[in-house]
Amino acid sequence: MASPPSPPSVIHQQRLDQLAAFLHTGEQILAAWDAYSDQHTDPDSWPYDDESYGRRAARRDADTWIAAAQIRPFARELVSTAEVQLQQLPARAVQSHWPWHLTGAEDALDQLDAFEEDYRARLDDLPPSARPGTEAYDDLIDARNAEAWHALNELALHAPVILAIHTTTQRTPPRLEAVAPRPAPTAPAAAAPVARR
Repeated sequence: MASPPSPPSVIHQQRLDQLAAFLHTGEQILAAWDAYSDQHTDPDSWPYDDESYGRRAARRDADTWIAAAQIRPFARELVSTAEVQLQQLPARAVQSHWPWHLTGAEDALDQLDAFEEDYRARLDDLPPSARPGTEAYDDLIDARNAEAWHALNELALHAPVILAIHTTTQRTPPRLEAVAPRPAPTAPAAAAPVARR
């Protein structure tokens, strides 16, 4: 027997947890890259070995693309929910930069969708022999990941606002005008007179 579907609030929390995991993974990838770059470049930031440096950068790009792929199917829904939550919060609870971050996250998702669409079109143009592990296929993947690196960074920069808005929503009562008014209590019906015998 199939288990009953999870309520929307549970699914939303699971997606927020996945977003937090993506952000944590992104921080780790970037920290590892910074450490590598510091050790393998001269004081003017020129790599000691271009080929090794390029391979390591490609790995950074691929790891970040893969991490973002875990949240992209529902990332827009998270942004939309955060926008609704933002409208329901009282002004005193809202940080002025939050709307800007939400717009930035949406723009980054637009860019990533464009890269994905372009990549799929270019993939269709490859000969049938181009499979994962072949130079033509792998070069195309590397190019996509490298081109998407800035947008991936932008997503990682702006997406934490979704978590901040959610946390604030949980701790703050909504604006009074955002709460549906309660229906007025109805007057109790007058008791019918009881006939005396």
